[in-house]
Amino acid sequence: METHLASWMKATPDGDLAESILRRCVHCGFCTATCPTYQLLGDERDGPRGRIYLIKQVLEGEPASRATQTHLDRCLSCRNCESTCPSGVDYGHLLDVGRKVVEQQVSRPLSQRLLRGVLRETLTRGWLFGPAMRLGQRLRSVLPMALRAKVPAYRGPGLLPTPLQLAEHRRQVLLLVGCVQPAMMPSIDAATIRVLHRLGIRAEAATGAGCCGAIRHHLADESGALMQARRNIDAWWPQLEQSEVLLINASGCSLMVKEYGHLLRNDPAYAERARLVSDKTQDISAWLTGELQGYISRQNNWTTVQQSIAFHPPCTLQHGQQIRGQVESLLQAFGVKVLPIQDSHLCCGSAGTYSITQADLSLALRDRKLQHLQAAAPDSILSANIGCISHLQAGTELPVRHWIEWVDAQLAPLG
Repeated sequence: METHLASWMKATPDGDLAESILRRCVHCGFCTATCPTYQLLGDERDGPRGRIYLIKQVLEGEPASRATQTHLDRCLSCRNCESTCPSGVDYGHLLDVGRKVVEQQVSRPLSQRLLRGVLRETLTRGWLFGPAMRLGQRLRSVLPMALRAKVPAYRGPGLLPTPLQLAEHRRQVLLLVGCVQPAMMPSIDAATIRVLHRLGIRAEAATGAGCCGAIRHHLADESGALMQARRNIDAWWPQLEQSEVLLINASGCSLMVKEYGHLLRNDPAYAERARLVSDKTQDISAWLTGELQGYISRQNNWTTVQQSIAFHPPCTLQHGQQIRGQVESLLQAFGVKVLPIQDSHLCCGSAGTYSITQADLSLALRDRKLQHLQAAAPDSILSANIGCISHLQAGTELPVRHWIEWVDAQLAPLG
């Protein structure tokens, strides 16, 4: 695609990046076939190709409008289009540039500024979000339906290995402790620690780290996201050398941390460390599944599990990180029947804060996803990201869990 960037965008890091991405696009339109919002709305501007044109116009000097901002806001950042694109267009990074520029040019209505400000400043602070979530869970039965859908039922951590037991392990990983997951579902981190313990691996969490920055990043708060990235790098750095990997059990967070090297590439104080942190980051769905399959193969008296499971691969896993099939293969190693799911490549509508900022579109996508997940009457639904799990659980009576919680339940209890 031929581009003529405006003078204020030329020869800037964002301009060079955007131009290189735009030039790869051949406007074939294959991306529209797998775009969730285009399927729902049928508007070219609510598909990747249309949004690319909108971003191109702004970067070439045409002033952005509220309509431009609205169409970019409706994008889920699912990156399904990247999996589909035959030309390798890096749509996600182009969208980041476009949203940042549009945010600078277009003032949002007061209601949106307030909502987005609350999301940025509360969800990313564990000391604030944690007590609020615990209070909401205690009062869940009397909450209005719309609010109750955002407050999952409490699932406690259960028994954890003692420090003495963990000290016996020679292998160590560094485990991200994020902002939302520990408050909403502490059972996920606890299950991860127990499974690692059974494999002879100690999970350490660095003090001083916090939100990965994904929430602020997707709300176009670049400076806030980079601030959180730098803080995390400083907190993790002393322990990274002693750890095999930085292991993350929420695919949205692992994708974000893998982006640190890109996001901080122009920061002379952090560029090299950010790249090394990204290189050492592994999503649990890629790293631990191989370890577990080896564990199962070493058990002489393994009893297979007679269940049928519907697995929902989050977009941040299958499109953002291009990790596909590994969890399903692990479940099959347990003896589980993994059911085929229609349109498994499409987003469930969670997408971080999208379920709040674009509630109607999010619910339409969730209902369609649940229809497909429940079509073959599975015993349960598994996924790999806290946002997807909470979002899907609010629309079904079937149990929806992280796959590591399910694995933890199949292994011998801690003694």
